[in-house]
Amino acid sequence: MSELKNMDIMNIPKEKFKFSSGDISHDKKFETKPRTYFQDAMSRFCKNKGAIVGAIVILFLFLYAAFGSLLTPYAVSYNDTYFIHTLPKCEWFANTNFWDGCEDKSLNKETFDYYYYIGEESGHNAIKNQKYTQSGKLYNVRWDSYHSTGCIYKKVEAAEYENIQKYQNETGIQVIYPTVAKRNRPASIYVGQNMIANYWYKTEAKNGRLQIVYDENGDIIPVYKSHEEGKKSNDNYNSIRIEGDGENGMVYEYALPIDTGYEIRVNYYEYYIYYHSYVLKDGIEKPSFLFGTTNGGQDIFTCMASGAFFSFAFAIAVAVVNLTVGAIYGAIEGYYGGKLDLAMERFSEILGSIPTVIVITLLRLHMGNSGPIVILFVAFFATGWIGMAASTRMQFYRFKNQEYVLAARTLGAKDRRIIWKHVFPNALGTLVTKCALIIPSMIYSEVNLSYLGIISLTSGDLTSVGTILANGQGLLRLGIPHVAMFPAVFLALLLLSFNLFGNGLRDAFNPSLRGSED
Repeated sequence: MSELKNMDIMNIPKEKFKFSSGDISHDKKFETKPRTYFQDAMSRFCKNKGAIVGAIVILFLFLYAAFGSLLTPYAVSYNDTYFIHTLPKCEWFANTNFWDGCEDKSLNKETFDYYYYIGEESGHNAIKNQKYTQSGKLYNVRWDSYHSTGCIYKKVEAAEYENIQKYQNETGIQVIYPTVAKRNRPASIYVGQNMIANYWYKTEAKNGRLQIVYDENGDIIPVYKSHEEGKKSNDNYNSIRIEGDGENGMVYEYALPIDTGYEIRVNYYEYYIYYHSYVLKDGIEKPSFLFGTTNGGQDIFTCMASGAFFSFAFAIAVAVVNLTVGAIYGAIEGYYGGKLDLAMERFSEILGSIPTVIVITLLRLHMGNSGPIVILFVAFFATGWIGMAASTRMQFYRFKNQEYVLAARTLGAKDRRIIWKHVFPNALGTLVTKCALIIPSMIYSEVNLSYLGIISLTSGDLTSVGTILANGQGLLRLGIPHVAMFPAVFLALLLLSFNLFGNGLRDAFNPSLRGSED
């Protein structure tokens, strides 16, 4: 007592103390709201940063697959043989050295002259901005894959010839260029038909190479076909003419009459714009491919979006069917057990031992007229539900003898209620995770089969990511990586994101983690 007297508590004035009424309670009302099983699972899922990142990437890839083909004027069936292996180009970066449809190259003198003078004639520079540096005998340039075609010879009907001239007169843009007077080249030098159209200047062969012949002033010598001014020409050309036409009393000729119309020499870049914007009016203003083009001249961005959408839709459909059938089959196995389980398990093991490739091969032989999509769906469904059934069976064996299940059975609950109200919800976490991982597995299998050529999903309006990847693989050794790079990155992101997403779902739907602290 002597120690207590020395404490400060003994110095509290008595006015501070009050008598308590008997109706005061120190218990506080529980203010938090109860959460359902799915609300609690969502709360735990949102705390998993890896799963959130995976879900965001999956959503981004799905939106690209669903709406990507709507963002471009191109279709899967689109192709252009003059724009093959065209490099990726984004118009926002056209004035930079990144994503501009160009690549760095070192060219010898003959090749450099060929591309350089494409730009000198038409202003469409196959060498970006006509800039270059020299390293010994090599020329270092930014080679533009969109303008490298230059001019081509094209046979057109008389009506189209007049229509192109009308387009030129309305827009002031040169499409038709003068034809050259002499196209023969020495036999020792290979020059393709498209390349011949770009030799609008005088050349000669020296030591097996084509070399430019310059005049006394060091200028190139045009070899356009021409006639004296005042004389009648049979090219019927009445449109804009290039600079220098008519000098020295010579008028250039822009077409060569043939039986079916005319053979004209056009800059293909401008002809492409004319044909799509003036004739087809299909919304394509100029050639610009965000991911580049394939070896068939198809737009990779559009083809990948179409292939990814098919992969998503196909995988989700297969996963839903496999989940439904597998969950029912596995629930019956795991709940009833005994001889029924033994017989059903042996059946699924026999069916699951058959390789998927063999199933697809047999289906192709007997369902060849049904189409590759039906064959793939039947093949993946034939054995795909077995893994889901095995997981469901294992979960039912785990939970069917728990106390709460025995209590429900004691109270008279029927088997159907016990399965769907008591056992199945506890197995849902594993099943949802299994289903989430089935989707990338189905996509990977579909891509793998189309990549190997076992199933061909390429048609007019349909393609596959695997087909694009297979076509791009052979181009890697040619120094053309972008055709294979984009589908490979898409597939890698998809599989990694689904793995993170599936792990997050597994933890979120695990009842043992409910209420656990971080």
